[in-house]
Amino acid sequence: MWWFQQGLSLLPVALVVWSAASFVLSYITATVLHHVDPLVPYISDTGTIPPERCLFGIMLNVSTFLGVATMYVRYKQVCALIPENSRILRLNRIGLALGWISCFGLCIIANFQKCILYYIHVLGACLTFGVGAVYMLVQTILSFLMQPQFHGKGIFRARLAVLLWSSCSIGSMFVSSVLLYSGLYGADLVQKLHWDPQERGYTPHMISTVSEWSLAFSFLSFFLTYIQDFQKVSLGAVVTLQGQTLAPVSPPGCGPEEQGLLFAGSV
Repeated sequence: MWWFQQGLSLLPVALVVWSAASFVLSYITATVLHHVDPLVPYISDTGTIPPERCLFGIMLNVSTFLGVATMYVRYKQVCALIPENSRILRLNRIGLALGWISCFGLCIIANFQKCILYYIHVLGACLTFGVGAVYMLVQTILSFLMQPQFHGKGIFRARLAVLLWSSCSIGSMFVSSVLLYSGLYGADLVQKLHWDPQERGYTPHMISTVSEWSLAFSFLSFFLTYIQDFQKVSLGAVVTLQGQTLAPVSPPGCGPEEQGLLFAGSV
């Protein structure tokens, strides 16, 4: 059995691979069609113009579903491992809520393009990356509280390192974006898809775009740390029969004549 076939480890793998593919395929399509510059454009810019906009939206919607499923499995795993610790269970519920809000933000990013509905798109980005960073913080704290009984220090350190990576990316992106869109370098920069290295504002633009790509892949890297945990989780279904037949059962005392009268009366 391959490592990704153990338990539900395929779920975080699918989330990471599919999400990375959505970024890369949209980037390739946009650059081949000369819709954006090939040197590190905004991720959102690669999903602004058709046909890459359609590809970007569809693939990120699937990523949203995979993210919701992955976070729910993680939530149920913690509940099963530590059912009696009220502090951890409360923190686990908060983490699930934050994670699902972050997924909702990703759905907004996928369906509201930056150049069309800018403020809604920014709201989605804040929910995805801002609330998502808090979700990562909660999961890192849970990893700290659950060691060494349930996993080693390596998982906690890996999640802490990815959390610090994403925090640095958020800080760098926020500062450079505020500086870029402050009006010092001109107006209507939100609609700008092509940049000349000689233009004013090119440096903060590049810092902002590199930070965005760094932030996106830091989020994906965090879910890679779930693989080892999910190898110990299995999914099953319980079927409960309500009767010995699948045919509809008539109420007691209702024969064919009575059924006909009831049907006619209801009409």
